Amino acid sequence: MKGDAADLARALAGRVPALAAELLPAGRREGHEWRVGSLAGEQGRSLAVHLSGARAGVWSDFSSGEAGDALDLVAAVLFSGDTKPAMEWARRWLGLAPGAPATMRQARQEARQPAGPPPIDAEAEERRGAARRLFLAARAELRGTPAAHYLAGRGIDLAELGRQPGSLRFHPALHNAESGRAWPALVAAISDAAGEHAATHRTWLAEGEGGRWIKAPLRDAKMTLGSYAGGCIRLWRGASGKPLGQAAPGEAVAIAEGIETALSVAVAVPERRVLCAVSLANMGRVILPATIREVILCADNDGDNPAAARALQRAVEHFAAEGRAVRIARPPAGMKDFNDVLQAGAA
Repeated sequence: MKGDAADLARALAGRVPALAAELLPAGRREGHEWRVGSLAGEQGRSLAVHLSGARAGVWSDFSSGEAGDALDLVAAVLFSGDTKPAMEWARRWLGLAPGAPATMRQARQEARQPAGPPPIDAEAEERRGAARRLFLAARAELRGTPAAHYLAGRGIDLAELGRQPGSLRFHPALHNAESGRAWPALVAAISDAAGEHAATHRTWLAEGEGGRWIKAPLRDAKMTLGSYAGGCIRLWRGASGKPLGQAAPGEAVAIAEGIETALSVAVAVPERRVLCAVSLANMGRVILPATIREVILCADNDGDNPAAARALQRAVEHFAAEGRAVRIARPPAGMKDFNDVLQAGAA
């Protein structure tokens, strides 16, 4: 089976431009790469798929740290990482009947490039250290900063919570590679399952019309430094006030995709513990203590995005398989997320 999987990966790599467009239709081609925000098909550039050359078919998600070959991409996007159904899907997509050696030999001749190696641990640890240093270099208090004004402009008044989430900080001049200059930024600590700092999320800011602070005019105003797969931004502890690792038996937790959405939920229902998954693809990977028995997935209204629907379903199945009760909360029709709800003043 291992050899068959390698053959399929090479065959898929030979048609990777079409494969990437089919699996991740929200992406776009940039030179020799297909760029998209995540395995869930979100907008962005964090995930890159090589389209040609010796590394054709090799992909990496620079936010979550995940990587693999073309067959791994099929498995990750469609089958929650399960290789067996991914192989069956790949055979059908390639038009290969199982056990058709002549056709498979032809596929091997068309795509002989081997998959590249996964990222090494030393590199991941270096990024982890850089992420931690970046966060510690930022200002701990948000009050009076462009970050606080940005959140207030989104309807989020941290004063209503009574305290500022310790996972959020403000950096007055954070370098941005895309623009080649520094911008003010809201930075957030992403913690792993043990509560250790794993990565840092950055939202670059700019002053807009009327002195209002908004996201900087960048192609990617939000980016993450370090791998955050399975981790989350611990934004609000709820009524207990205890760290996630000390959550009381039977406690519930709300998980939202983005920082603004998660903070909006915390402002609306401060008695709830609220976590930010950073991306929809990571929502179903967040590692929770066994004491958490109920998970409320605060989903965005993503319209007819099938990749988003699959990612949300994987999250439901993941937590249900762990024996937790799972509920999905959605904003009313016509609103994208719960920050829209907060700004509209809806119940």
